[in-house]
Amino acid sequence: MFGSEPKLPEGQPTTLPDYFPVEPRGCLKHSERLFACLSNEATVKARDMEKLGYHKSYYGLEVKPPDNLREMLAEGTDLPSPTDNPLDACRTAIAYYQRCCDRELKKKENWILTEPYRVQEEYRYGSGAK
Repeated sequence: MFGSEPKLPEGQPTTLPDYFPVEPRGCLKHSERLFACLSNEATVKARDMEKLGYHKSYYGLEVKPPDNLREMLAEGTDLPSPTDNPLDACRTAIAYYQRCCDRELKKKENWILTEPYRVQEEYRYGSGAK
């Protein structure tokens, strides 16, 4: 089964792994492909969805679709739907990245990338200690 293309589980929404955005040694090629896809295809689709009002506001603001949405839909342009997931454009890149990271993060030189770390109190924002 060596050399087979990795697949993400069908029927489940496309998500990034919990350890994202680590870039372990040995996964540079897959990491760069994923980051390029996220910054290009996925971001463009997410911005298009925002322009159409298909997102929820982080700040609790009411999001309204644009006034000319019906005209845009009538023109037959390739617009995203409210159920689209911007990460679907990077599904293959995510699968390769995840397979590589699952293998490489077990190695001694990369395991530190998954370890939580604690910041000393005096270096924290708003700690009050000056």
